Amino acid sequence: MSKATRATTALAKAGATFTVHGYDYDPYADSIGLQAAEALGESPARVLKTLMALVDGKPACVIVPSDHEVSMKRLAAAFGGKSAAMMKPAEAERVTGYKVGGISPFGQARPVRTAIEEQALTHELVFMNGGQRGLQVRMNPRDAVVLLKAVVAPLVA
Repeated sequence: MSKATRATTALAKAGATFTVHGYDYDPYADSIGLQAAEALGESPARVLKTLMALVDGKPACVIVPSDHEVSMKRLAAAFGGKSAAMMKPAEAERVTGYKVGGISPFGQARPVRTAIEEQALTHELVFMNGGQRGLQVRMNPRDAVVLLKAVVAPLVA
């Protein structure tokens, strides 16, 4: 597994402080985020999952703790929209340039608006997908907000 991905390259180019952590990815896990947390020996609240959604038909990246589900109503509200829905996996791969299970908010094929669950900022360090299945980056969530120009909002049900 390569530790140099579009995500880690984008983070390094931006001067971000982060560390890279590999783990054994299980493609058959019920929850990829929870499986990553368990494999890393971390609390699911500190291992964030990256999801792709459509808000009023426009792509959006959503980052929430791996042990929570996104509230579509709250997601739409975070962007001042009327409706939100999860993006189909094939469309998420096309928009981001990453494979499902390895979608990172960093280094996506084209930048999209991003929202991060406000609870993530209660942690000094969090894990986020590093742009490849079985690869996570650990960083300060406030740095991620700045780098992604993300909206911080209550997003979970």
